[in-house]
Amino acid sequence: MLDDSTQSFPKINAAYARAFQPGKLTLGLVTPLEAHGNSPTPTLERHIERAQLADDLGFSSLWLRDVPFNVPSFGDAGQTFDPFVYLGLLAGATKTIGLGVASVILPLRHPAHVAKSAASVDVLSGGRLLLGVASGDRPEEYPAMNMDFDSRGERFRDSVSYIRAMADAYPRAQMEQGVLTGAADMLPKPVGGRIPLLITGGSRQHPDWVAQNSDGWITYPRNPSAQGQVVSDYRARIANAGLPTKPVLQSLYVDVLPEADADPRPIHLGFASGTTFLRQYLSEVRALGINHVALNLRFNSADVEDTMKRIADDLLPEFSL
Repeated sequence: MLDDSTQSFPKINAAYARAFQPGKLTLGLVTPLEAHGNSPTPTLERHIERAQLADDLGFSSLWLRDVPFNVPSFGDAGQTFDPFVYLGLLAGATKTIGLGVASVILPLRHPAHVAKSAASVDVLSGGRLLLGVASGDRPEEYPAMNMDFDSRGERFRDSVSYIRAMADAYPRAQMEQGVLTGAADMLPKPVGGRIPLLITGGSRQHPDWVAQNSDGWITYPRNPSAQGQVVSDYRARIANAGLPTKPVLQSLYVDVLPEADADPRPIHLGFASGTTFLRQYLSEVRALGINHVALNLRFNSADVEDTMKRIADDLLPEFSL
């Protein structure tokens, strides 16, 4: 595995700096901040109060989802609100916590709208936006928007180029989704000069393209051997391209049990356990090169606010910057 602990990540905005540092691991939370189990739709009770609590407790970021349609076979409607509308509300309701979306489905949105919405949130929040992007995996959403599912990989690449170009003054570029003639500019500009773009999974791209065009990589939990291998591969491709190292983040469903030493048992894309095992797990993935873990409390069995406070008391002193 490549050792990135002596290197540094790019300086982009406040959220990026707070969440990512080589050799370190931070913790975020996935919205909705509630346990809604097997129900695809949350109640969103106390959702603003809980976001403010996460901010006050010192979590580094909150993560939203981009789910245009509730597709029953997927069993997950995300936070139900449009992510950019919700990000705007959270920008005004919180102070320092990073505001991430994992991930905006680029082929279903025109990149001009994504670029303007993202830059607006970044400026309104004081540089607290982290923009995860993906190609999408719900075929049912595409005909509803008159979009072709099979060509989403090409539109994804084109959208990334378009969004990057929007950071320039009066940009000039020709892309499939629009010609930028230099006669018009888009405002506002991102706080740090560009939006931090975090690519999710492969997004139907070659791994070299993902390594070169991302500001970080979002992946899911795997067994330690496999996770270490894919993280090393991502960082090796970055190094081979002559680029500075970049962060890797992953999601994790957890059910934090009342007994600190409770043994783990598997749940969907994660586990139920006490904080002792959760600490061991986080230390292990940190050693594998993961820089941030977004905890999802959907299947948590205890009171969510109490669980947030337990994680903050027991784990944040070790897993924060």
